[in-house]
Amino acid sequence: MDKINQLDSLLCGAGRVSVTVHTHPDGDAIGSGLALTGYLKECRGLDAVLIVTERIKTSDLLSCLDCASFSRTCPEMEAELKSSKAPKVLVDHHLDPDIEAFDLVFSQTVVSSTCELLYRILKSLPDVGGDLAKIPMRSLEALLTGMTTDTNNFSNSVFPGTLEMASELIAAGVDRDRILSDLYNQYRENRLRLMGFLLQENMEITPSGVAMMILDKETQDRFDFRQGETEGFVNIPLAVSKVKMSVFLTEEEGKFRVSVRSKRGVSANQFASKYFHGGGHEMASGGKLFFPQDIPSPSDAKAYILNVTKDYFGI
Repeated sequence: MDKINQLDSLLCGAGRVSVTVHTHPDGDAIGSGLALTGYLKECRGLDAVLIVTERIKTSDLLSCLDCASFSRTCPEMEAELKSSKAPKVLVDHHLDPDIEAFDLVFSQTVVSSTCELLYRILKSLPDVGGDLAKIPMRSLEALLTGMTTDTNNFSNSVFPGTLEMASELIAAGVDRDRILSDLYNQYRENRLRLMGFLLQENMEITPSGVAMMILDKETQDRFDFRQGETEGFVNIPLAVSKVKMSVFLTEEEGKFRVSVRSKRGVSANQFASKYFHGGGHEMASGGKLFFPQDIPSPSDAKAYILNVTKDYFGI
């Protein structure tokens, strides 16, 4: 309770709060960010915003969600966060948080998501006292949404507390069926056609049991790709029995954004850390592959993955 009381004290002394999340925010980052700002506005009456960089300079409290270090934000935001004199609070579930950069840290890795951790924190605050009716419905909806996406709809990283959270939120009136429909039944046709193309024409499985798919610029243009439309693609190859790990690359300016997922007993975190300047969770991590720093050009990505998987698995 000491940390809860410290957080309550910080909120009592704050007026202008900025909430930050990592770049390329996923459902957990967006869900926890919306949930916290909703609570701060409606329950605390604070001027709270899910972040724009310039606002950091005039904030008297900063909260970083689903973001173990400032380096996971954009360079401009990282510089502002580091230079800000405002107290900084971290709520995160990734490995190796930069605890020295924060004044108050809520960090737990044995939890489904930042949304689940934030849910426990909000429930414990004195003004809530465990009564979910005192938390705005939009915050409760955001928390369930973020937890659902980070567990891939309860297919990974699920703990007893995760199911307890879901049950309590549904009992409090959150419409899970509507959330699932909004999450998974509102895509464009192009997304399904891109998925089919990648699985049929692009996916390769290495002798070491690593599936790889590479979404280059040409394919993005062909299917009118929009950011976020490949969410979950990296998980699909894990359905193949011989696949130990799945690697999905998305080409951006000067780099590939890399997603890595693995089965139990294989560390996606170590793989992403060693070869892709990244990290994350034991079986769900990410990183970047730069060109020409790491590989001469985008066309060399496939050969790079083949080489590093051989190295990693000793084949």
